[in-house]
Amino acid sequence: MNLFCVPSLVVALLNVTLLNVALLDVASVSGDDASLEVQRDDDAGELTVVMEGREILTYQYGQDFAIPHYWPVRSPSGKLLTVQHPNPYPHHRSLWIADKLQCDGGPVVDFYHCVKNYNRKDQPESGFRHFIRHQRFGAIKAEAGRAVIEAELTWFVNKTTPVLDERRRVSVTALGDGEYLLDLAWELKASHGDVKILSDDVHYAWPYVRMHPQFSGESGGTLVNDRGQQGQSGTHGQVAKWIDYSNTVAGTTEGLALFIFDEGNEHRWLTREYGTFGPRRPEAYSGSKFNLRVGDSLRGRVGILVHRGDVNSGKVAVRYRQYLEGRH
Repeated sequence: MNLFCVPSLVVALLNVTLLNVALLDVASVSGDDASLEVQRDDDAGELTVVMEGREILTYQYGQDFAIPHYWPVRSPSGKLLTVQHPNPYPHHRSLWIADKLQCDGGPVVDFYHCVKNYNRKDQPESGFRHFIRHQRFGAIKAEAGRAVIEAELTWFVNKTTPVLDERRRVSVTALGDGEYLLDLAWELKASHGDVKILSDDVHYAWPYVRMHPQFSGESGGTLVNDRGQQGQSGTHGQVAKWIDYSNTVAGTTEGLALFIFDEGNEHRWLTREYGTFGPRRPEAYSGSKFNLRVGDSLRGRVGILVHRGDVNSGKVAVRYRQYLEGRH
C-alpha cells in the first residue's frame, strides 16, 4: 500500500483519525508485558512515556525548539539510543520529520537545517523565524497494553504564515523485558496553498533517526538491512524494507530498527556511519521535486522497534512481519 497522496498518483491512504476525547494529564496502562504511563508537562513542552517507572520516550514540543521531536529514546537497559544536539550536524533532533519547501511563490524554507532559521544569524537566543509548532493534542489514552498519543502541528514561515498542517499519531506498545515498539503515522496537508516539496538526495528521510554516538557505526555499531547489506557503503541509497542499528555498549547489546509499513513500494534509504538513517519516499518521489496541490496530503507510517540483542538475537525480521500483520 502506498501511503503518499500527490496529484499525479492515485494511492490508498492511511486513515489517521484524531479522536475527540478529553485530554488527560496522566494515562496509565497495565498489560501482560509492562505498565505504561504518559506524563504531560505543558510548561516544559514535554510529554513522556514511562514504562515500569522508567522514561523510555519523550515528545519535545516546547517553543525553544524549531522542530518538535522525540528525545530521549532509551534502550531496554536505559541507555540513550539517540542524540538531540549532535556534533557534527547540530540541527539533527534525535527522531524527527522536516523538509525543504516553498508555498505559493513564497520563500524557499529549509526546515531541516533549522539552525539557519534564527531571527538573527548565529544568535540562538533570538529565536526562529521559520518553525514547526505543536498546536494541540488529540487523544492521549492508554489501554490493552498500548499508549496512543495524537497531536496537531503547523509549519510556519516568517513566524505567522502557515504552509502545512500536520497530524501525527504515535502508539507505544510494551513488549516485555524493557523492549517496545513505536508505530508512528503522520499526515502533512497543504491547507494554505500549493506547496513545492524540494527534498534532495542528500538531506532527507521520512522520518530521520540520529543514533547516539555510542551506538553508531563509527563506534563499532552494526548497520544492516533486510537484504543483509551492511554499513553505509552497503545500505545508503539501497532499497530495503527495514534497517537495524545495534551495538554492544558497557557489555549489553541493544539496538533500534526502523520498519517500512508499505512494503509493496520500493523505498531507498539514507544511512550514515556516524548514526543518521531513515527511509525515503516511494521511488517515483524519492529525491525528486514535486507539487502538493492545495487540499492534498502526504501521509506515511513507520514502525520503530527498540530491542535487546543484535539484528539476529533481537529477532528483527520476525518482528517486522508481526508489525505488518498487526500483532504488535
